Amino acid sequence: MSMESSRKLVEEKNLRHIAFIMDGNGRWAKKRGMPREFGHKEGAKVFRHIVDYCFNTGIKNVTVYAFSTENWKRSEREVSSLMTLFTAYIKDAFEEIRKNDARVIFLGDKNAFSGKLRKQMEKLEKESEKGTYILNVALNYGARAEIVRAVNCLLKEGKTEVSEEDISSRLYTKNSPDPDLIVRTAGEQRLSNFLLWQAAYSEFYYTDTLWPDMNDEEIDRAIEAFGARTRRYGAVV
Repeated sequence: MSMESSRKLVEEKNLRHIAFIMDGNGRWAKKRGMPREFGHKEGAKVFRHIVDYCFNTGIKNVTVYAFSTENWKRSEREVSSLMTLFTAYIKDAFEEIRKNDARVIFLGDKNAFSGKLRKQMEKLEKESEKGTYILNVALNYGARAEIVRAVNCLLKEGKTEVSEEDISSRLYTKNSPDPDLIVRTAGEQRLSNFLLWQAAYSEFYYTDTLWPDMNDEEIDRAIEAFGARTRRYGAVV
């Protein structure tokens, strides 16, 4: 399938939001006899290209799972390498958001990061807030923690009874529709504490491709698979 075909399906099937669980950086590096940090560096390059490609197909919202609350358990060396990559991305992103007319939103608790990195994240969110496209970057993110945070926000507001809409409006992803399609790479088939509330009616696409090997053709295949499905939302069609 070509980009033009993908654009047509995106429009016909109303594919508004695609989310990625970017898995396999470490395995990709290990296969090449390189340290895990090398895989993360290559994966970061691919991430930028894939986001651009999705926006170019007409998908208005892209979410990526970059660093979970559980990822702090990894080695100090690997975590330090990831923090360096995040800092470099934010530095370059100010130019990228102008090119792509994109709004960047960080999902997760920023308090775990250094004051300098946190200020850079907040500055990028502020400067990009008028963008047409939305890129959600999940950093220090966990879906259960997100739901607990939303409920606590409502309690602080004095709510004694809440609706689904109340919770949805307090989630980190409140500026985007729920994901239509969630893509997970590297052959894994689980959500891993990612967008648990938002994924209630998402379609899933799993691929054995390791994240650093993701390319346009794989995205086209994911969009094609989405286009072939009938979304019932619990009803009989």
